[in-house]
Amino acid sequence: MSRAEKVVLAYSGGVDTSVCIPYLKEEWGVKEVITLAANLGQGDELEPIKEKALKAGAAVSLVADVTDTFIKDYGFPAIQANALYENRYPLSTALARPLIAKLLVDAAVEHGADAVAHGCTGKGNDQVRFDVSIMALNPNLKVLAPAREWGFSREDAIAYGERFGIPSPVKKSSPYSIDRNLLGRSIEAGILEDPMIEPPEEIYLMTKAIADTPDEPEYVDIGFERGIPSSLNGDHLHPVTLISQLNELAGNHGIGRVDMLENRLVGIKSREIYEAPALLVLLNAHRDLESLTLTADVTQYKRCMEETYSQVIYKGLWYSPLKEALDAFIQKTQERVSGTVRVKLFKGNATIVGRQSENSLYTPDLATYTSDDQFDHKAAEGFIYIWGLGTRIWSQQTRV
Repeated sequence: MSRAEKVVLAYSGGVDTSVCIPYLKEEWGVKEVITLAANLGQGDELEPIKEKALKAGAAVSLVADVTDTFIKDYGFPAIQANALYENRYPLSTALARPLIAKLLVDAAVEHGADAVAHGCTGKGNDQVRFDVSIMALNPNLKVLAPAREWGFSREDAIAYGERFGIPSPVKKSSPYSIDRNLLGRSIEAGILEDPMIEPPEEIYLMTKAIADTPDEPEYVDIGFERGIPSSLNGDHLHPVTLISQLNELAGNHGIGRVDMLENRLVGIKSREIYEAPALLVLLNAHRDLESLTLTADVTQYKRCMEETYSQVIYKGLWYSPLKEALDAFIQKTQERVSGTVRVKLFKGNATIVGRQSENSLYTPDLATYTSDDQFDHKAAEGFIYIWGLGTRIWSQQTRV
């Protein structure tokens, strides 16, 4: 008895999702597999991927161009929230999963499928992100995950696919697992599983090695409107264009590499390599602009919310009540976060060297130490007395 009659499969053209097509049909008796590839600005030509799915046995091969939606509705909110998982990973891959899940659910409804499927293994985070997002969007749909049950090693999966004429996209001796979209790349597996081995230069695509970067710094002015990136060097750009151009600018200076031991949802540690030049620069610039335009208490309280927000994204809770509540808070804080941040790009570093805003809370005549100083120094004595009164009383009592 088949688990489902018609299935919509999230398809990337990689090893696992390619093998899923014959596996669903041959091993689980699925009658019709519809593949769905999402164009998230990864730069790949998707027509060959579409043809590959059909050759592997898909009845229908769909391609959805959702790059605009990905940047505006998923990437930009994460920037507004300064979302960094474990204060390092800018969530470039994780942000794509709820969007792909929505595409799967929509395609299932459109094509009358009774299940959706993905190629995630039982050790990764993406299985959680897909499953939970799909449950939230349509709890009546079945979710199939062949790679979670088939027990194949990567070499086994490649061999199984070759039985059905699916060519291996990677060398069996060095099977890197790579995911890419406009916001970044993630690279794992192969020799990278040894955390002591330096990543070979060949794995990087979006960023130059420091030795190959320019010997002169480059400056870029990044404009924000209500916390959303809007311009580069004074030119207002479409969101996709802005990210693309900043990827090139920052990547040329070797900016955007992350090599980390990451705590996965399933409880294991994983060595992950990320490239996210534009996203990391934008997060850094946005946080700096907030320091200019938000009050101290809002800034400090928001830091707590940012950690929660990054956890929500990482753990697959994009379509949760908590995410909705956090969004309301984040959006309120962004009403005054408009202005320009100047960033110096040089030898792997993106250094903030200037910022300005019409909503600036920086007051020169209060901050200055020159003769223009308008701060009432005499008021400080009374303030300090009141501020420290509790500590003074405690000290007197404990020293009796």
